[in-house]
Amino acid sequence: MFQVISRTGTPVTRLLASRGAVLVEAVRGRKSRNDPKAKSKEGRIKVPPPIDPVEMVVLKERFTEYELIMRALRLEFKEEMLRKRYEAEVGSQAEERAKQEAEEHRALMAWNDAENLRMRKVRELRIQNELEAAELKKSEEAIQAEQLLQELIRAKEREILQLQEDAKNFITLENLDQRIEEALDNPQNYNFAIDKDGRVVKRTVLE
Repeated sequence: MFQVISRTGTPVTRLLASRGAVLVEAVRGRKSRNDPKAKSKEGRIKVPPPIDPVEMVVLKERFTEYELIMRALRLEFKEEMLRKRYEAEVGSQAEERAKQEAEEHRALMAWNDAENLRMRKVRELRIQNELEAAELKKSEEAIQAEQLLQELIRAKEREILQLQEDAKNFITLENLDQRIEEALDNPQNYNFAIDKDGRVVKRTVLE
């Protein structure tokens, strides 16, 4: 009696067995689980193939991009399927809800435009007030600077008048002899000591 074997080594009768039976596939085709290792492969050491780092980076980037694209496509297909199912189930209610949402969106956009216009007017008023305050501050600073300049001019005028008054007592060639005689008639002794309060406590006698 002949037995038909499939490419994987499993008998066709086994493949056609009922689903209720538990089937245990042999490892590596015809070889069973308890068979020893082949003698020709006893001393073989499996070395993984060399990996190119550049190629690995490129493959990783492409695989990541592929995953993202597939995930986006799956989500888009799922969303479209759910939308079609929802429209098929709900029908006119979805259409009515879409109209309500559109109307609500228009109302919100109108409110947003009105709020933007109000905020624009508030902002323009605030900027105008800031400009007016800056102009007022600038004018006040100019007035204050003018007052300081006038005060400085008056102080200089007082200094000039004081110098003119002091110039009357300056020693000149015309009054030199007179000043010498006055100094000889009224000698001044500047060799003295003072205390912390500025009082003269000791003075030497002129010789």
